[in-house]
Amino acid sequence: MMHRRDFLRAVGCAVGVVAVGGAGRAAFAAAKKPNIVLLFVDDLGWGEMKYRRHIFETPNLDAITANGMTFTDAYASCPTCSPSRASVITGQHPARLGMTRHIPTGRTDGRLKDEFHTMGQDPARLPSRNWLPLEEPTIAEALKKCGYRTAFVGKWHLGHEPYHPVKHGFDVQFGVSNFGHVHSYHAPFFGKHSDTYKDVPEGKYLTDQVTDDAVKYINAQDGKAPFMLTLFYYSAHDPFQGRKDLVEKIQAAHPNAKGWKGDFAAMIAAIDESVGRIRAVLKKKAIDQETIIFFVGDQGGKVPNGPLRGTKRGGRALYEGGARIPLQVCWPGVAKPASTNAQPVCTNDIFPTMLTMAGGKPGDYPKLDGLSLVPLLRGAKAIDRKHVIMYRSYEDQYAAVRSDKWKLIAYRSGKCELYDLVADLPEQNDLADKEPAKAQELIGVLRAWEKKIGVPGKVDKRK
Repeated sequence: MMHRRDFLRAVGCAVGVVAVGGAGRAAFAAAKKPNIVLLFVDDLGWGEMKYRRHIFETPNLDAITANGMTFTDAYASCPTCSPSRASVITGQHPARLGMTRHIPTGRTDGRLKDEFHTMGQDPARLPSRNWLPLEEPTIAEALKKCGYRTAFVGKWHLGHEPYHPVKHGFDVQFGVSNFGHVHSYHAPFFGKHSDTYKDVPEGKYLTDQVTDDAVKYINAQDGKAPFMLTLFYYSAHDPFQGRKDLVEKIQAAHPNAKGWKGDFAAMIAAIDESVGRIRAVLKKKAIDQETIIFFVGDQGGKVPNGPLRGTKRGGRALYEGGARIPLQVCWPGVAKPASTNAQPVCTNDIFPTMLTMAGGKPGDYPKLDGLSLVPLLRGAKAIDRKHVIMYRSYEDQYAAVRSDKWKLIAYRSGKCELYDLVADLPEQNDLADKEPAKAQELIGVLRAWEKKIGVPGKVDKRK
């Protein structure tokens, strides 16, 4: 793992890029492979931006919204930390990878010796991986074949040192630990259990630190090759700890934002500030018009996402409040500003989308479960997809199928629920008994998918 003092030696010296004005700049950008920046936020619910709930001050995220496309019906294919990341990094569904739960961490050395673990509360006792296998192709490896430089910053949660990002194709990594969440958002971040960022001044805010590393990496690019920067924030996972100045600012504007509410809103504000810093350095280097920005959430968080039902915990994660995520793409000159698309999409789609943008061919990776969103970003209303399937292994509730306006939620016990999301976005009116044919149709879709994807055995009581 690299410390900050080794950064410039690792990535080389920064060289300025000459700006091109007007139509000449647009033509220059179109002729080059785009840079790609992926901003992936932990436990950021669908509603936690200002345009949905006004307590959150997010001017820079609002700018992403204003300048790009928002996918209103985007889902985490497995709404939990490690599997969601695996789906982005590999383009495969976590169920295919055999990673349907988060990787347990918290031991003194942060390591797990066995390849799989089981969990007693999981009715199916499905084994789930403790690291992402090195043989699985990653987006970093795929883009390197397209001539890209690659960097990873922040929360990995896909395995310990032998399985860190630099072992999975990324050229450099910063801020990576073996832990799924921090001890504190003020340094020292991991207490005595990790050397990650051990040289950071005491009290520094973690979101600021990962942003420092991301900005330095962008500044160090010399324009000789396109780059992909992947920044996986540790925030806004608990513990809820905001930067003091932001907490004070928010509480002054919103007197009811006391306690954890003020801290949580400040955590969102710090992420927004980070996005603004990254957009600013891209603009300063005159590469903002040739850089695509993805802004994605990994799952719904612990905080309620009204009007959506559910959060990431307690057997409710497959309701919209746990499974639906923010997904926005700003692609200058391609994605129509302030546009939206309601096609159901998921985290599996990010790999093939980036690969297509980079000039690669998703067909070269036969295990991909996602589809490229490039046609939608170019203005198409839909892609050839009938279903989005979500799957996890914690409690009785374990799978969901989104098909057009319909959503089926399946339980190991044999129970199922059916919702019309157009008429009932909060999922309050279960139609499984009133629409038995549709429920059975989607159960059949789920069974066929389980067989295709390789979910082991029959693990529920469905008839």
